[in-house]
Amino acid sequence: MVAGRRSTSARVSSRLGVPMHLALPVRDENRSRRFYETYLGFDAEPAERMSDGVLMLYDAAGIALALEETEEPISLPGFLHFGFRSASSAGEVRAFRDRFRRDGVPIAEEWEEPDYVSVKCRDPDGYVVELSWEPD
Repeated sequence: MVAGRRSTSARVSSRLGVPMHLALPVRDENRSRRFYETYLGFDAEPAERMSDGVLMLYDAAGIALALEETEEPISLPGFLHFGFRSASSAGEVRAFRDRFRRDGVPIAEEWEEPDYVSVKCRDPDGYVVELSWEPD
């Protein structure tokens, strides 16, 4: 675990609102779908197959995840990551971390500070996904 790097004033707000969708190229659509449905709640609505072949998954917050299979290599810069879910408590983040470990999901990074708890894991294609908690 790493400590001391995060400022409590690092909250981000935007007049534009929250993202509405994220499009990801994936190597195995079924494997990625299982991951995002199982761990991040992208099964709130029935999945949709779009006319261009893209699979759309939806979470309860109204965010859509577009998955498209690719044969191209997926190459990711080191800093790239995205957070899908803010936890309601530090304990919820720790529970996700423990579940990831039990299920063999690779952990990319953990943070444990009094005002910030985070776990970043890798999805099946190596994308880094963050779950975090900060007090209100």
